[in-house]
Amino acid sequence: MYYAILAYHEEDIVESWSEEEDAALMSELLEINDRMVARRSLGPAVRLGATQNAVTLRGKGAGLVIDGPFAETKEQLLGFYVVDFPTIEGAIEAARELRRANPTAVYEIRPVSLYVPGASLPYGEGN
Repeated sequence: MYYAILAYHEEDIVESWSEEEDAALMSELLEINDRMVARRSLGPAVRLGATQNAVTLRGKGAGLVIDGPFAETKEQLLGFYVVDFPTIEGAIEAARELRRANPTAVYEIRPVSLYVPGASLPYGEGN
């Protein structure tokens, strides 16, 4: 089963880190990535760009493009991982491992379905 681990943090705090602090955190996170790759449980992982560079498309018809992310929250979605575990408990443990490296972040774990027209899912129908 695929799960998204969504990484939330206060963007201003993340942007205040020095290059060295950011590199140290990324090094720890990449070690976790390597372990998940070795277990064959890591899919795409993404570090998103700044929310100030985001736009949101909403509304009827062609829609209206507005500046920034739509959600007004203290924490912003700054990245995500797609992981593959038989149960949500495995995804939760992966998020706990990520949190040990970045304890001030918040991680949301959510089941996802991959949508690729004509492609079958690895675990069969309904997963």
